Amino acid sequence: MDRSVWAALGGNPLRLLTSVWPWRSLAYLVTTVLVGLASIVALFVVIGVGVLTIIVVVGLFILGFVPRFAGWLAVLERRRLGIMQFDGGEVVPGSPSWRALGYVVLLTLALWLADLLVVGLVVTTFVTSLISPLLAEIDTVAMFGWDFTSAGEALPFALIATPVSYVLGCYLLTALAAAQASLAHILLSPREEELEAYVSELRRSRLELVDAFETERKRIERDLHDGVQQRMVALTMLLGRAELDVADGPGLDLVRQAHGEAEAALADLREVVRGVHPRVLTDLGLAAAIREVADRMPLPVRVDIAIPERPEPQIEAAAYFVVSEALANVAKHAGATSASVQAWRHEDSLVVVITDDGVGGAEIGSGSGLSGLVTRLDALGGTLDVTSPAGGPTRVRMECPWLVAL
Repeated sequence: MDRSVWAALGGNPLRLLTSVWPWRSLAYLVTTVLVGLASIVALFVVIGVGVLTIIVVVGLFILGFVPRFAGWLAVLERRRLGIMQFDGGEVVPGSPSWRALGYVVLLTLALWLADLLVVGLVVTTFVTSLISPLLAEIDTVAMFGWDFTSAGEALPFALIATPVSYVLGCYLLTALAAAQASLAHILLSPREEELEAYVSELRRSRLELVDAFETERKRIERDLHDGVQQRMVALTMLLGRAELDVADGPGLDLVRQAHGEAEAALADLREVVRGVHPRVLTDLGLAAAIREVADRMPLPVRVDIAIPERPEPQIEAAAYFVVSEALANVAKHAGATSASVQAWRHEDSLVVVITDDGVGGAEIGSGSGLSGLVTRLDALGGTLDVTSPAGGPTRVRMECPWLVAL
């Protein structure tokens, strides 16, 4: 089947006649008649009741329902475009609705009536031509200036007129449906500039969410670092002093045990603080933060950072968490003996590549923790790719604009 109804109309006639396009077109036109007839009845009732009750104010609320009804009808028409394989698109919030309203008015007042007349004419002509020999046995059949009083007279006409009416009807119905679907697509689908503005607004909103999330992470890190962590340090020091003052015995054993648990809890808290938002990233930048992560790894990690200056904070944070998550996966799942982290600026982009010599088989969305970072990078205009064939090596590549574009 041709990919486009217009391509089918301009292509091989035999392919059109044996395709589903004439039947799709018939279905589209028939449903247009049904929708148009139902809508004009509904609007007549709503407007009539609204006008009659406007004197008691209720009519104003009823008449105010008309634009909403038109909006629902426009949504239905976008869905019906699928019959003709047109993309109706989605409603862009804030975009002008006068085009959709104009199409609804045109559909309600004219299109369905024109479709009814054309479909009725085509179907009646084809069916009458087909059964004209039978009709001629019952009564005189008059078609196109000829009168037939018997099946023998009507049969030659039926043999010629039936295929001709079928061919002409297929082309007429398909052309009419294609024209109406194209008109609906133009009037109901958002324009390119509307889509661009909507996408820009969505991206701005996502960036604001990323910024808000990053601000909250920094606040949590600051509260933990300056509050809870300092209290835990004070507690471990206090327990250390208690070890010196408590005499040997069960009490000293409990104090030593408490001291050890407090130090372990402090170490865990430091890991949590570092995972929320590392202070070294804010103070010293991406290179120092990545080297700190590499130093904590249980396997050797080669770090090669060639960044002449610091990118924007959102980009820096995204790159850090990609490296941190990727190296955590290497330590937990890869079975690798070594890894490397490379970062450089390529034109107006920051590129970060993490590789390891592990067993491979890693992918985004398989519990790796990278899937959430994909969404974050997408909001920043960046991408994350994972190449990890069975047997390795695994290569995680992040690329993100150096500057955040709104």
